[in-house]
Amino acid sequence: MAKRTALLVSVLAISLLVVPAITDATQPVLEEQYHEKLTIRPLTDGKVVTAFTFTTLLAGASPRDPYNSENSAQHYTLFPLTLGQILREYSVTELHLSLNAGKWNYDRWGYADHPSVGTGAELWAWMVDGGPLSVDERWMGLRNALAGLFCASLGSLDDRRTSSPASAFPLSSVPLHQQSLPYALRFAILPSEHVCTENLTPFLKLLPCKSRAGLAKLLNPQRLFDADWHGLGVHVRSSAAGVELSLGVQAVLDPVRQSRGNRRDWSFGSLFDRNIDMSCPVASSSTIHLLAPDVGGYELSPEPMSKNDTVSIYNPNSYDTLDIAMSWPEEHNFQYPLSSSAPQTPLSIRRTLYGSSQTSGILFVSFSNNDHVPITVGYLETLPALVTLWMHTMKVEVCDITRNDLVSDIIYHPPLLLSNVHHGPSMLQVTLTIPAKSTLRLSIDLNKAFLKYTEHPPDAMRGWDLPPAVLFPVTAWEDHAGIQTDMNMSWGGRGQTVPQRMYTSTLLVDLPTPDFSMPYNVIILSCTLLTLIFGSIFNLLTRKWVIVQIEK
Repeated sequence: MAKRTALLVSVLAISLLVVPAITDATQPVLEEQYHEKLTIRPLTDGKVVTAFTFTTLLAGASPRDPYNSENSAQHYTLFPLTLGQILREYSVTELHLSLNAGKWNYDRWGYADHPSVGTGAELWAWMVDGGPLSVDERWMGLRNALAGLFCASLGSLDDRRTSSPASAFPLSSVPLHQQSLPYALRFAILPSEHVCTENLTPFLKLLPCKSRAGLAKLLNPQRLFDADWHGLGVHVRSSAAGVELSLGVQAVLDPVRQSRGNRRDWSFGSLFDRNIDMSCPVASSSTIHLLAPDVGGYELSPEPMSKNDTVSIYNPNSYDTLDIAMSWPEEHNFQYPLSSSAPQTPLSIRRTLYGSSQTSGILFVSFSNNDHVPITVGYLETLPALVTLWMHTMKVEVCDITRNDLVSDIIYHPPLLLSNVHHGPSMLQVTLTIPAKSTLRLSIDLNKAFLKYTEHPPDAMRGWDLPPAVLFPVTAWEDHAGIQTDMNMSWGGRGQTVPQRMYTSTLLVDLPTPDFSMPYNVIILSCTLLTLIFGSIFNLLTRKWVIVQIEK
């Protein structure tokens, strides 16, 4: 490990010396820092949540001003060049991209380390409103550039899926000299997008040490994509300290399923089929946080550098080869907990679509408050024009009693006709207060669109995916730019709120679908008749009738 680390240090040192030499001497040299962290959280159902976080800080940098077209170029050493060029080209102040596969189970797994766990591809960005190019033009270029960078179908996030829910996705922070500028949000989600190896490969190329050293060496695609849930995240924020890039990989692994003896013992070798035998030399810090499980009787190997009742901390730089293992010696057969166990979050959500008709249905959402105090949350629905909500049919009930006093701040934008003949998405945003130890039920009638036969996908009989709804905290009040300025978790005497965004499951809607087998039947029948007619006429015109003498 020492020889390979020395070789990698030499290569990186040469690159660090060459890059400043070939750049313009008049450009300021900005300080860059790289940190990596792995959080491991064993669950009561035997699964293990792993969250990788790779953070690169470009100190002193700021987004490009769209009003100034003569901004100087930015030079990078640890910050990925390909992503940095995209951010500066389209003057992006804040960017969040997530590619997830599966449904996050809040009741069993609790809150996610990285909040963006909605199924499919989710992209939202804050940009300065102004300049030669409009926000919509830069948004189109941004999603197409990211689609090429990450090999994803982000180009499909067009005007038919784009909205601006600023309250649910607020702007975190901006540089001091740009706080007076107006900002605009663009948000879109594609629930049918699937994350796979072709997305992970360009993702790993954004890291300074790629997947050859450091914590990223554990990212084995074969094990990562075999998890019960997995996702990738790219998060860019701008502040007074500079531009911060956070790359995240999150997965829920199941060692019980992978073990032959029905045990929940795990190690890096069993989870990832790899271990850490080389540290990333350019990382300012590299730590592994192993959270203590709820039940005792476990053993750790090797011993951590520091430990308390809740977390054990490892530093990969202190080990030649690090392969953390957790085992339960006294447990010979793991017993799954009962399904009636207490949820891991104070709020449980169920979202379904009722109705057997292909023209109408009912959107039904239930919110179960498991806490002893009321919970106030914001609820956001962004639906494509495939369905249309009828707001006059919205009902809010608790114990079969109508409670209109529990809903407030209703904002609804119906689908509008765009200049390209398509319709934009509809957006519903409300504030709900769920009483303590109660279940609130929200229902809205909807109509399903009748599409042209050319607008159906190849697998039309499967149906259309509707994006997940989003629950977001409503405690932080915002200024004109949507910047969060207060994070007090109380809400004016109406209890508490959720600490982060929560996502519901996606829905599958069955639209009126024509019988696409009929064109094929017509083609087959027509070709058969044409063959018979043509063959008969061709034989009559080309064959010559002669008398053949048969000799006896």
